[in-house]
Amino acid sequence: MTHPAPRDRAPGTGVTYVFAVCRGTRAVNTADVTGLAGMPGGAAVRLLPSGPLTAVVQTVPAADFTDEVWQSRLSDPQEIERYARAHHEVVSAAAVHGPAVPLPLATLYHDDDRARRALDAEAHRFHGVLKRIAHHVEWGVKVYEPEAPAAPEEREPAPVGSAGRQAPAPGAGLAYLNRKRGVQERRERRREQALSVAESVDAELRALAAASRRLRTHGAVPGGDGRVHVLNATYLVAEQRAEELASLVRALGERTGTRIELTGPWVPYSFVGEG
Repeated sequence: MTHPAPRDRAPGTGVTYVFAVCRGTRAVNTADVTGLAGMPGGAAVRLLPSGPLTAVVQTVPAADFTDEVWQSRLSDPQEIERYARAHHEVVSAAAVHGPAVPLPLATLYHDDDRARRALDAEAHRFHGVLKRIAHHVEWGVKVYEPEAPAAPEEREPAPVGSAGRQAPAPGAGLAYLNRKRGVQERRERRREQALSVAESVDAELRALAAASRRLRTHGAVPGGDGRVHVLNATYLVAEQRAEELASLVRALGERTGTRIELTGPWVPYSFVGEG
């Protein structure tokens, strides 16, 4: 549904930015969203009813969302974060009044009529997603690989014949290589054990969740604390099971001796693209 603003529009022309789609309930249609900031430079955030659905929208300057401007913005981490936060703030506010399908950042239409037509064309999908995420929230879980135990410093054997230095004992080079091999083998076993724990954690969490998604794991972040996660997943969980989820994560951490990080609850961004 993302449509860049057309390049041939006049500089002062406004286009319709769509943040989220909700059911057109009384609670939604009477919600006051005008106090939300929305996108920088845009008009007041407002509601756009379209049959049984209601979109949360804002009129924004077309010139701020051309291909060239948006690509330039994407190359600036601070600037794109500012827009992402503004988008998320509106989506989160909409979700307070009922299930809300968040649309991708910079979802734009020429005008309100085009936006309504797009909602009507995808009404069946939106209703399906709204039914699935109603009374559910998203939680993120990361499982970290245990830190390696401190190992004694391993030095290479001294070179033979160096002035003032003793030659290494017979077999010192082979012993050094064996130690290095042992370190590598222990590292691999630790990794395999961590991955096994991650799979068992994911299995138990999936049994509690309505849906789940595995995300890409990352290595140690430069300048960070050196921890590496072996599971990066997100779970769609019924709101009334939040305490049960938190208790299960704590129990799994204690049982496995592994650091497990739980974040959320979030608007279920990860589960709105499914059929």
